[in-house]
Amino acid sequence: MTQKLETAESSTEWRFTWESQSHIPTLRLFLFNSSTNSSTNPSTQCHNLTVHLSLPHSLLLLTWTAAADAAVVSLCVPMPRVLLDDESPVSFKALDDHIEVKLALLLPVDHSIVLNFESLLSLGEMRLDEDEDNGLKPLSVDSDVKSLSARGEVHFYCRSCSYKLTASPLSTFVEMPSVNWREVADNWFGNCCCSFGEVSEKLVAGYANSYTSKMGVCLVSSTNITLCKDDLVGCEFPDSGVCERRDNESDASGECGPKESELAPGSNVRCNEIPKSENKEKYVDASCKSDATEDEDKSEGVPHRCSESDCSVSESRKERDGDCDDMESHAQNYDGECCSHHLSKSSSEQNTEILKNHKSLLNGYLENIFMVRSSNLSVDVEWVEFFCPHCSSLLGAYPCDNGGRLIDGGVRLFKCNIATSLPVGGTRDVFRKYTLERMFANQLLECAKDQLSYRTVVKDLKLRSPMLQIVLINTNSWSGTGHCLATQGNTEPVPKIDLHPVIKVLFSECSSSTEAQLRMLEDSVTKDVVEEVFMLTHQIEELMKFLSARRDTLPPSCSSLEGLSLSSIPM
Repeated sequence: MTQKLETAESSTEWRFTWESQSHIPTLRLFLFNSSTNSSTNPSTQCHNLTVHLSLPHSLLLLTWTAAADAAVVSLCVPMPRVLLDDESPVSFKALDDHIEVKLALLLPVDHSIVLNFESLLSLGEMRLDEDEDNGLKPLSVDSDVKSLSARGEVHFYCRSCSYKLTASPLSTFVEMPSVNWREVADNWFGNCCCSFGEVSEKLVAGYANSYTSKMGVCLVSSTNITLCKDDLVGCEFPDSGVCERRDNESDASGECGPKESELAPGSNVRCNEIPKSENKEKYVDASCKSDATEDEDKSEGVPHRCSESDCSVSESRKERDGDCDDMESHAQNYDGECCSHHLSKSSSEQNTEILKNHKSLLNGYLENIFMVRSSNLSVDVEWVEFFCPHCSSLLGAYPCDNGGRLIDGGVRLFKCNIATSLPVGGTRDVFRKYTLERMFANQLLECAKDQLSYRTVVKDLKLRSPMLQIVLINTNSWSGTGHCLATQGNTEPVPKIDLHPVIKVLFSECSSSTEAQLRMLEDSVTKDVVEEVFMLTHQIEELMKFLSARRDTLPPSCSSLEGLSLSSIPM
């Protein structure tokens, strides 16, 4: 009988996925027919299965005889760059819906030697841009701020249509702190007036005021950037006043925006508290507490003065690191009677107003709208989706109060939806490595680490209804996938296969859950067994599509567990 050879067209129906676990020197291959109408059963239909390693060509060759028509099936699987132990035998077996191959490694795929070896090999390939990497570099806010600052002047563009979003280029980039400033201040100073609690409140208020959106300044966080609404073009927003100007010139009211140096954490100088250059008197800092006279309490709009003996705050305010020592010595002078210490009435009112306007955005919520934890959720804030004025793609969101007005004039743009240069995704695009799923994976791991919970329910930010359930099962996997090549009649070059770090998760869409299952899920949230987070509807829908698509990288027998679907998310 004449044997037929598998054609290149039919070989593409076979999909492969390489997997390896961190710190385990084993590389595993899943090979299966990805055709939707396939009924291939390798355990009964693949006879005389052989597996051969072709190291010079970086290929794994598989051959078998089909039971139906005695055709010879011969496939090539590209090999990832790993250090194989060629003295160890190749282990393989045919199962009901896939073929599994195991190879022994000299070193795990995440070993530093292997990673450095990969980098050295990349130098010989045409990688001319020093910013280019193999995708293994972790996402870093500090790196983004440095890269943006090094660019000089930066415009921002919609990633979908390349529309220029900014009216003029921005050159000032400041990292947005992600710590819980209220908790930090309370832990340091206490939350009672007898233990410098007033200082804590003023520091928190100063933090909120300092990070009010300002024209020409870009605040950078782990998932998004914040721009003043007046820096964006072609966009209409609810009435909320004008963002503070980028310079320090006084407006009609005699007030001005905070200086760039005052955008650092802990800065708490308000506009009308900045002394004029010719004024040599010392002004009260939020960390300086002194008695105010009755006349000063009644004064309107006059900053409180602090005498030389009362406060040792430097006139130039350059020695901020000494504020705590100043407060300690100043408190000792008052013999512990801190309950009677307060600022002038006008200053206190300004502090109160700041807290009133920004209390919903404190404790980290100002920083991260991409994934909001329940502890940072506020009924006083409505997040409105922000779309590209040209193509209507979702770009981010901005906060409004219950009256529909912008709270701080700032628009949060997700890094995965914007670009910093053209072409989008080019080597000069600082955000080219950011994707929705990668950002989600990093936030999910951070949340699980902080809460010690590996079960998460993702809820709609507006409706507060559950949409997606996620269970982390493995955070140390490496994976690479693609389609097989035919050994005959194939002229295409062998594609490069890289292994990338992924997290493996179980997931289910809550829309398909019964009422009883939803009640059980809510009970688990109440009992702190399951952590809940909130995201925008569009983002959740895109995540569910991605998770469903990644489920197809494994054979059906390996893509579900205990009624949940198994998938992976790149990191």
